[in-house]
Amino acid sequence: QLRLEESGGALVQPGGSLTISCAISGFRCSHCTIGWFRQTPGNEREAVSSISGNTRTPTYSDSVKGRFTITRDFAKNIVHLQMNSLKPEDTAEYLCAADLSGAVEVEARFYDFWGQGTQVSVSS
Repeated sequence: QLRLEESGGALVQPGGSLTISCAISGFRCSHCTIGWFRQTPGNEREAVSSISGNTRTPTYSDSVKGRFTITRDFAKNIVHLQMNSLKPEDTAEYLCAADLSGAVEVEARFYDFWGQGTQVSVSS
């Protein structure tokens, strides 16, 4: 069983920055793809970013491209999402997930394990 635990969520002012993290445990899955998704009440999960362990290829949604950066520390088994120039519309619960296939995936349906989420709120 792969376990993922998000941390770092907070209340941030518009234009601010925040880094959230996803700690992976249970078994080492360096080839896994780790994705970040976000969700607001009543809406479907939206893909934000992902990074494949096989190709090391990052993906970003159009809404965060140029503002968010995903990084992966394979030694510590942790994935970070650095978020800059935050906007009120970035407010959501952010969840990380693991896809055992290691493919470059952006759709939630392909992911096998999920964390519980961390809340990011952007407001003045």
